[in-house]
Amino acid sequence: MDWGRLEKNLKQSEDAGADYLHYDVGDSYFSPEFGMPLHLVEKITEQTKLPLDLHLMVEEPRRIFEYLPPPPSRVAIHYEACRNLHRDLVALRQLGHRPGLALNPGTNLDLIEYVIEEIDYALIMTSNPGFPDQKMTPQVLRKIERLRDWRDQSGRTLQIAVDGDVSLDNVTELVAAGAELLTLPQNVLEDASKLTEAIEASLSPDTVNPASSSL
Repeated sequence: MDWGRLEKNLKQSEDAGADYLHYDVGDSYFSPEFGMPLHLVEKITEQTKLPLDLHLMVEEPRRIFEYLPPPPSRVAIHYEACRNLHRDLVALRQLGHRPGLALNPGTNLDLIEYVIEEIDYALIMTSNPGFPDQKMTPQVLRKIERLRDWRDQSGRTLQIAVDGDVSLDNVTELVAAGAELLTLPQNVLEDASKLTEAIEASLSPDTVNPASSSL
């Protein structure tokens, strides 16, 4: 986070057409690094019209639900971090948030089936949480394709979002596989025209609505 350019970055995200502002919240346990402290997230979001998209990289995330910024927000929790996933997703909905389920690259996609009614979106991680400078795990492209096909065949409404290593180098592959919401670093949004060209090169019209912005 470049605090000296915060206002400029927020305006840049809005002008680039971002749908959300995405923030990672870590606990240094499930995720080796700390993410954005929640009290700072709330202060930052007061300076923009963009809605909030939270990714909780936290062991037993239910412990911090009471500290989340006021709803409505999109809040993704990890399958791998919850002892009682169904309970936690229901609790988020009851608090007024839009629940999402995050899956690490090595987590079986089948595990989403029995909580599908409780989530608005799936957040497919292209790399493992909390380690900077990782490259996309190639297998996630198959995971995204499979999730898209399963969702379409079942007639369900489930948005497919991606986070991790998302860049101009791989955005074409991700969108072609079925990604509909891209969590993008600020430097990618600095040249929105290149991003648009990369997406348009990968699909037919009306397939994707990019993207969320990560500061």
